[in-house]
Amino acid sequence: MEDNKDFIFRDKRRGANPDGGEEKSSSAPPDKSGTGAKTGSMPRMEITFSTFLLSLSTSAAMHMGGFTDPATGVAVPQNLELAKQSIDILGLLKDKTKGNLDADEEKMMDSALYELRMRYVEELKKKGA
Repeated sequence: MEDNKDFIFRDKRRGANPDGGEEKSSSAPPDKSGTGAKTGSMPRMEITFSTFLLSLSTSAAMHMGGFTDPATGVAVPQNLELAKQSIDILGLLKDKTKGNLDADEEKMMDSALYELRMRYVEELKKKGA
């Protein structure tokens, strides 16, 4: 096995110093939210069922096209197969969570599925499928 001196692995998790002590804090100050994120970085969102639904819904919508990647400024190419996969996952979640969602989560799920399914059908019609 070769020793590659150009590659350095640093575990930045709190308390992950191999000597057993705490890592020293970085030179960048934490943001005012107290999350420990560097200044200028996006704050971390709390992961809830609603944010999970939002993530899947956004993924499906982006795969249907008409969006620009904010990081690159390049248009996201349409991929209806991936859009359908995300919509099907949402449908599966709806079936598997039936009776376990609160009213707001259920409304969000129903609304997202309705909107995404309607848009998907419109995109298929545009393609002539």
